[in-house]
Amino acid sequence: MGAHMYVCLCRGITDQDIKDAVANGAESFREIRDLLDLGTCCGRCAPEARNLINEELAAIAAKISIAA
Repeated sequence: MGAHMYVCLCRGITDQDIKDAVANGAESFREIRDLLDLGTCCGRCAPEARNLINEELAAIAAKISIAA
């Protein structure tokens, strides 16, 4: 497994933590913020975290549409 990138330095949250949260059913930035305490300190990670969450949700949607 490759190295993980820190998305939220204040809380020590990696891209994998966010991907896992989406895989486990989180469907929005707000849900993941509440779940992981993401973006609640300095807020610099919010734009990158939102992009990552949107990418993960789109990837899941694409897999579901292929399976359907």
